[in-house]
Amino acid sequence: MSTTQQSTLIDPSVFEGRVFIDGEWVAGGAGSVPSVEPATGAVLVEVGMADAADVARAAASAARAQREWAATPHPARAAVLRKAAQLWEEHADEIMGWNIREVGAIPPLAGFALHVTAAECYEAAGLPSAPLGSILSSEEPRLSLAQQVPVGVVGVISPFNVPLILGIRAVAPALALGNAVLLKPDPRTVVTGGVSMVRIFEEAGLPAGVLQLLPGGADVGEALVADPNVRVIAFTGSTRAGRIVGELAGRHLTRAHLELGGNSAFLVRADADVDQAVNLATWGSFLHQGQICMTVGRHIVHESLFDEYVEKLAAKAESMVVGDPAAGQVHLGPLIDEVQRDRVHTLVQDAVAQGATLAAGGTYDGLFYRPTVLANPPKDAAAYSDEVFGPVASVVSFATDDEAVDLASATDYGLSLGIVSRDGLAALDLARRIPTGIVHINDQTVNDEANAPFGGVGASGTGSRHGGAQANIDAFTETRWITLRREPGHYPL
Repeated sequence: MSTTQQSTLIDPSVFEGRVFIDGEWVAGGAGSVPSVEPATGAVLVEVGMADAADVARAAASAARAQREWAATPHPARAAVLRKAAQLWEEHADEIMGWNIREVGAIPPLAGFALHVTAAECYEAAGLPSAPLGSILSSEEPRLSLAQQVPVGVVGVISPFNVPLILGIRAVAPALALGNAVLLKPDPRTVVTGGVSMVRIFEEAGLPAGVLQLLPGGADVGEALVADPNVRVIAFTGSTRAGRIVGELAGRHLTRAHLELGGNSAFLVRADADVDQAVNLATWGSFLHQGQICMTVGRHIVHESLFDEYVEKLAAKAESMVVGDPAAGQVHLGPLIDEVQRDRVHTLVQDAVAQGATLAAGGTYDGLFYRPTVLANPPKDAAAYSDEVFGPVASVVSFATDDEAVDLASATDYGLSLGIVSRDGLAALDLARRIPTGIVHINDQTVNDEANAPFGGVGASGTGSRHGGAQANIDAFTETRWITLRREPGHYPL
């Protein structure tokens, strides 16, 4: 990836305290809130906050702008997406800096996020010229067609943890297919997850009103889902919040694509190499402080390897450097805020009180939580059974493959699954018995590619609505039936 810096893309003097509506930075109806660097507590900038009235105004102007954008020839729409991809690469250093400081991402993760974000735009650039329909057989003397047409206005609600990837994977394909987008990033990461996207697409030549930025609280999210101009909501966040979004969307007959939480299992069979498995597990559980929906939460290890696995995973955790990712090379940065830190610590303490062995970690300094290993937690301990969203690895043992399947399947979640085995086909047989949207054999659970389907089942969401041409076309278009006769038909009434 090129990181040649052309000019400053993100200028706080332009956007500070403002939202982006109809091509202009304007004062938000709900004032502003500080964007705080979690590693230091420093205020980076004041970001504007929208209110419900801003949503209504933005949705109306987006509906007007969308009609002209959808009528734009497909090569012109594709060119905007290609230019956006190039701009992500050109401004990578600047945007990575915001990602490191505002989100708390370590530089390798910030770089990966930029790579995937650019790739999402390159992939989306192929959608305007993709086949968007089919010819149907008809028993009548007519031409019968099914055509995929833009839905109109799409609302995108993205979370704090990986705001670039989790926003762009909906924003880019929705725009490419002729829709307008209203983007609501998490208020804690507005610059990385919102301002950077608006500025990139501005520079890429996207017409005013086609992408608008509306940071805000729950009231803004509710207004987005309920607005009659918004026909699709792409929501990424917790299962609890996703249930609320889905219920509200159902009342308003708005299509909702929900990518929710996870508590992914990592199965280590008896024939696995422990050192290789621990290497994978370390990445899967501790990358980005465990603040990833695909994070390995439950390590399910064959009883013959269990003690060695726990010992080596705990040693790895103890050796890791935790600190400010903007100040030097570290393995883990800070958790996003005190609320999340306190939740993680409570889950760990409760598990230990219930009988889990604290093999490593379980302590913190400020927002810096040590990578933590819990051995043999009770199955009903929340640190094992729920999504922690922190650097906590819970390890349990199994005796047979059937028991491993039962343990991995004993959850409401169904996002990602990792299995380590020298027998790849045996691992595949296991995977077929465990319901998840994603499976990685001889790999850990945290993977992402722009052209691959992404989504979970059960409490993890409504299936693969992101990644790959077909998933994106299905997500952001409506199917319209069209027939054409040479002469008007005649009916017997």
